[in-house]
Amino acid sequence: MKAVVLLIPLLPLASFVFTGLLGRRYLKEKSHFASVGAVAISWLLSMYVFIQVERGHTLSWQIYSWIAVGHFSVDIGFLVDELTAIMLLVVATVGFMVHVYSIGYMHGDKGYYRFFAYINLFMFSMFMLVLANNYLLLYVFWEAVGLCSYLLIAFWFPKVSASNAGMKAFLVNRVGDFGFSLGIMLIFVTLGTLSYSGVFAAAGGLSGGMATAICLLLFTGAVGKSAQFPLHVWLPDAMEGPTPVSSLIHAATMVNAGVYMVARSNPLFAHSHTAMLVVAIIGTFTAIFAASIAMVQTDIKKVLAYSTVSQLGYMFMALGVGAWTAAMFHLLAHGFFKGLLFLCSGSVIHAMGGEQDMLKMGGLRKKIKITYWTFLIGALALSGFPGLSGFFSKDAVLAGAFDGGYYYFWIVAVITVFLTAFYSFRMIFLTFFNEPRDARLFSHAHESPWVMTVPLIVLAVPTVGAGLLLGVPPGSGYIDHFLHGVFAAAIHAPAHEFGLLSGVLMAFSAAVGIAGILLAWHFYLRCPWLPAKACKRSGRFYTLLLNKYYIDEIYFAVIINPLRRFSGWLWRIVDAGVIDGAVNGAGWLAVGAGRALRPIQAGKIQGYLFTMMLGLLVLMIVYVFLTL
Repeated sequence: MKAVVLLIPLLPLASFVFTGLLGRRYLKEKSHFASVGAVAISWLLSMYVFIQVERGHTLSWQIYSWIAVGHFSVDIGFLVDELTAIMLLVVATVGFMVHVYSIGYMHGDKGYYRFFAYINLFMFSMFMLVLANNYLLLYVFWEAVGLCSYLLIAFWFPKVSASNAGMKAFLVNRVGDFGFSLGIMLIFVTLGTLSYSGVFAAAGGLSGGMATAICLLLFTGAVGKSAQFPLHVWLPDAMEGPTPVSSLIHAATMVNAGVYMVARSNPLFAHSHTAMLVVAIIGTFTAIFAASIAMVQTDIKKVLAYSTVSQLGYMFMALGVGAWTAAMFHLLAHGFFKGLLFLCSGSVIHAMGGEQDMLKMGGLRKKIKITYWTFLIGALALSGFPGLSGFFSKDAVLAGAFDGGYYYFWIVAVITVFLTAFYSFRMIFLTFFNEPRDARLFSHAHESPWVMTVPLIVLAVPTVGAGLLLGVPPGSGYIDHFLHGVFAAAIHAPAHEFGLLSGVLMAFSAAVGIAGILLAWHFYLRCPWLPAKACKRSGRFYTLLLNKYYIDEIYFAVIINPLRRFSGWLWRIVDAGVIDGAVNGAGWLAVGAGRALRPIQAGKIQGYLFTMMLGLLVLMIVYVFLTL
């Protein structure tokens, strides 16, 4: 199995080098062949690895010694267990579908070869992040996926908004990554190792305060990478990148890295109730916070972006309350249905000639039927509609919160279910129903080519069936048994058993989701004049949501603008005044001294004699004073 595991990341890396070097001059519009082929093979190999792990064959492989300095030793090594297999399944499947989809979506773009080179580099980095068996290797490729995110968000860099969005994502993530790096350093200083096996084996010897410090620093990195409050601000702006990027990186893979890292570190977090509580609080708040913003957005990709932030909050809430398996179940289900939704939104944008404003759409179900039906399936899954994957994974998260006694978190999560269903079907009704709002755009709307619609159909399959296959019966389904060994050390409560109360709670959450769908139907189909009236009556609250609670403006006022003014002051006073002043002053001093001494070097004999006599006189006076 070693050779197979090694090929999974190496194939996209080889394709990145090949496409990057030859794409512009030789491959051009055929640049996708190597990229799609490499990822297709990696996908097949990932499926093989998943099957092998399911049969009980795991792998811990130290490939070679990377750093060995004194007591500091780090290896390049892979860990393949059930958690790795789940992540490989999501990354490879969604990644392959996005590669195929991009052939049609990016057709004719001047940077066609560059796009496929970048997403191959991302796939390599994400595979390595998932396969790493120590925190330093994890951190290296944590940064690598951040670099790829920057390159792909700013892919259309001549566009100022895209360039700014890429820079914003890069800088905001640096804040979280700084805390992450401190956490890794603290792990080594405290435990003397960075390998997962060594760290987890020694975790029991940590004091409560040290365990909390390490976990909170690690979680800081997760907050940045997975766009949790207050470092969520980069993800909505990241929608400036091409839509396949939004699906691959900002819905199904990279943003899940924070959830994966916390789940992988479960033996550490299990020793700090405080850190777990912080994770749960941040996740729960982010879930309802982002869902409320999504309710009023008009850009179809921005709705999905805030939805992603909200659903990631669900996952962190599950991790914080100790529902480890539920968090990974929701990560798996969300990866499929949110990847599907982003690709569907790209198909809508493609049909509308690049238009993303839902207020200019309408009636599209008549023209893009495949996109409509797959979009509907994704929205139903996101809303937690009974029978679909999102229903079972969402219920697992809610059950984890309720069974753990976190009733306040459960209440907030149920409210978020209602908001999610509402904004999901607000998006459906504005985009596909009623009469077209822009006749010109509607007249040119058309279904996407097969290379874009086939991935939609493929991703719709796990969106429908993954919940039934993995989550039934609730609390003791296939995924619960599959991941039990990974989280055994962190689970201190008996396994959740599905009973009468669980059935009532499941039915209640399903009813809440359906109520959100019906309210959206009432607002946008039955009484389409109601939204404008509701917005007018809500007044400042609507404005607050529309402006995203003014978080960006607060950051500019409190952090960015003061830093800019302070930087300007440093430039004027310290750089230009002190540093440049010292350098220039030395030059001016030399010039002034030269001008003052120039007259005594005029070539006149009498001047030289006078200087010599004056010098002798000074020496004599000094000698007399020294000998007294």
